[in-house]
Amino acid sequence: MNIIDLKNTLADYLLEKLSAISDSHGLSGAELRDMLEYPPNPELGELAFPCFKLSRALHKAPPAIASALSDGFSLSCIKKVQTAGAYLNFFIADSFYTDGVLGEIAERGDRYGSCDIGNGKTVVLDYSSPNVAKPFHIGHLGSTAIGHSIRLLHSFAGYKCVAINHLGDWGTQFGKLIVAYRLWGTKQAVEENGLDELVALYVRFHKEAENDKSLEDKARAEFTKLEHHDPENTALWKWLISFSLIEYKKTYKQLGIEFDSYAGESFYSDKMEEQVQLLRDKNLLKLDNGASLVDLEKYKMPPCLILKSDGSTLYPARDIAAAVYRKRTYNFDKCIIVTSAAQSLHFAQWFKVVELMGYDWYGQLVHIPYGTVSINGAKLATRTGNVVLLKDLFAQAIEKVREIIETKSPDLENKDDTAEAVGVGAIVFHYLYNSRIKDIDFVMEDALSFDGATGPYAQYTHARACSIIARSGMSDTDIASWHGEHELCEEERALIRTLSLFNEKVLEAIDSYEPCVITRYIIDIATGFNRFYHECQILGADDENTKRFRLKLTLASRIALKNALALICLRAPEKI
Repeated sequence: MNIIDLKNTLADYLLEKLSAISDSHGLSGAELRDMLEYPPNPELGELAFPCFKLSRALHKAPPAIASALSDGFSLSCIKKVQTAGAYLNFFIADSFYTDGVLGEIAERGDRYGSCDIGNGKTVVLDYSSPNVAKPFHIGHLGSTAIGHSIRLLHSFAGYKCVAINHLGDWGTQFGKLIVAYRLWGTKQAVEENGLDELVALYVRFHKEAENDKSLEDKARAEFTKLEHHDPENTALWKWLISFSLIEYKKTYKQLGIEFDSYAGESFYSDKMEEQVQLLRDKNLLKLDNGASLVDLEKYKMPPCLILKSDGSTLYPARDIAAAVYRKRTYNFDKCIIVTSAAQSLHFAQWFKVVELMGYDWYGQLVHIPYGTVSINGAKLATRTGNVVLLKDLFAQAIEKVREIIETKSPDLENKDDTAEAVGVGAIVFHYLYNSRIKDIDFVMEDALSFDGATGPYAQYTHARACSIIARSGMSDTDIASWHGEHELCEEERALIRTLSLFNEKVLEAIDSYEPCVITRYIIDIATGFNRFYHECQILGADDENTKRFRLKLTLASRIALKNALALICLRAPEKI
């Protein structure tokens, strides 16, 4: 049993009490459940019901309603009810925590916190999606980590998830790269240095173009040739982008990410004409200085550009073709696209165009924006070389953890694996700790700090729980088998109360598309467990019953921490 179950039980009981007072209140059990609140202080109860919201329907003063509902109140999961003005405050019975919550965690194990709201539904998730031939830098961590966590959350809730890496492998940037390679590149240099050489060529192109404006025209011409399937440009393009995929997949492996599809923008090059023709047939396309666009002034948006004056496609044409293909292929219930908030207008525009085209599933398209990343206040830009490569950042974090392990746990097995799990986890956790829409000024020292509300703190707490269980000499099954009565102390009660919220936190994170809900919840669990650990004897408890109960609470904390860490792309080492 978890807090959602308790709320449902309490709401149904309140509905019975309310109906006895008045049969014309017009409220449902679900509405009453949603009215339940968490008091700011546990001394005021662990759940509260605000009766002033019923005053108009019942034609009574809120305190009178609270008094009437509390009269004769009897529910096994509630040990005490108090009225406080317009509020009805509930104090939860110990048995709900000791039997209900701990029992459910032990029974469900690695599925604790999950639900089935997504059963029978498909979600397509488009995330990470870097522009190939450019480095995988810290700016890409947003789409990658946020997108993968949203995927993990939906999968945990029963959805069938299709993960697509919509690679930016098309556009004028490849005209630029082709021009740069032919002017200054060599096959040997690219094969020896891979993606680093391509980045150097791209940066040089922009520096040279500042003084030679004709380079931009040459780049556009080369991309137009690529769009028209020029054999030489096509072969060179395929060869150049192959080096990017090799590099990207190394980073994805560190993050534990695999994609179902790497169909990038180029995949839709033969699928756009159908959608452009449909726009023409619907009389939606207008010509403006030779370019084709959809007028969105009626919807208070700038026009959505579909084709350049030379007939080359623009991003909206490709995105519309991709959306139609995905709907036809996967029949999604939701198509979630994770990109920078700077692109919010772009998505609002082509979502509206999809609606105007007559596709009745336009409402299933969801754009998830996130804030920008700067480095010590400076904007990231590949063309100027102002980037921090993700592989370098991960390497620094891993090396720092490796040094700590050598100092504090020199005999630890699998040092390299543990250092990678904790080092990479530190960066990801740091990024996901705040709301996704918040802009981040990335300061290396902060990201690599292992103090306070951090990934290493949470992972170490999980390892501490594992160590206690290992030292007990008991199996998980033996520990989980404890049943009995135990009077909860303050630290035990607070910890189990936190554990009981897991299901609710998962649903909140899914509804808001916010991984930070889980990240902050992990810190709540870790903080609660460490307080319990320091204030309560576990293996050295005064009696066997208390010891067995506290071991079961330790096991439950370990399970919840591991499950929650997995939802934000972090591993949970058993030893650190």
